[in-house]
Amino acid sequence: MTILVTGATGNVGRLVVDELVAAGAKVRALTNNPRKAALPAEVEVVEGYLGRIGTLPAALEGVETLYLAPLPRTVREVVRLARAAGVQRIVDLSSSNADDEAAGDQSGWHYYAVEKAVEDSGIAWTHLRPGEFMTNTFAWAEQIRTTGVVRAPHANGATAIIALEDIAAVAARVLLEDGHIGQKYELTGPEAVKRKDLARQIGEAIGREVRFEEQTREEALAELTPTMGEWAAWYVDGIGQLVEHPQPVQPTVATITGRPATTFAQWAARHADAFR
Repeated sequence: MTILVTGATGNVGRLVVDELVAAGAKVRALTNNPRKAALPAEVEVVEGYLGRIGTLPAALEGVETLYLAPLPRTVREVVRLARAAGVQRIVDLSSSNADDEAAGDQSGWHYYAVEKAVEDSGIAWTHLRPGEFMTNTFAWAEQIRTTGVVRAPHANGATAIIALEDIAAVAARVLLEDGHIGQKYELTGPEAVKRKDLARQIGEAIGREVRFEEQTREEALAELTPTMGEWAAWYVDGIGQLVEHPQPVQPTVATITGRPATTFAQWAARHADAFR
């Protein structure tokens, strides 16, 4: 069985490739720049991109299972080509807020569009819906290194933050095993952690106190809007909702992989150098 991994050099896709190779799977990787991809020798590397439809027919030839990175702009054409090529199953990377679009919240449109296209294709599917990535805390790294302080909104907003490695491990199992068709898997870490405690645990990992200094909504928007635009308010207000309603923890990672999900403290210890 040939598995095509799209977005194979992305944050999650690259780890999915490693998990599949370790399991002995036959992997084909789609990447924009094969020479710089540094993928394992066992992997068949194909030059292409989901946004360049002309590169996909050759990449899909002989593929039975597809790992689909989220790109709503071309997803309907991608799944049409996948069906024409005889792909039997699609596992797509989505988000825990994908259902928000159906409820009228535009925050999840990106992922809802992908899920809807995949479901409409007629191909057997599984949606992977992770929440916030632990790597998002890298955005704090510079201020931690220079000031020892994290300035951010909603110190008590609690999210069940997840490691990319856990998402990839689940993806590989779902790609390789039967019994996952039609499932929408919510993926979280093993505990809901307050923002102020994320900062504290980073401090413990680097052996230095890291304080959390809570911003007002206005301060956070002024800082984030230049890079996030209209999504800054959605992001800040979403964290605010987590103060009263922490993100529920799901056991999916442990159930599917057979091992506990990574705690933030474990992840921070592994990545301590990024914050020193």
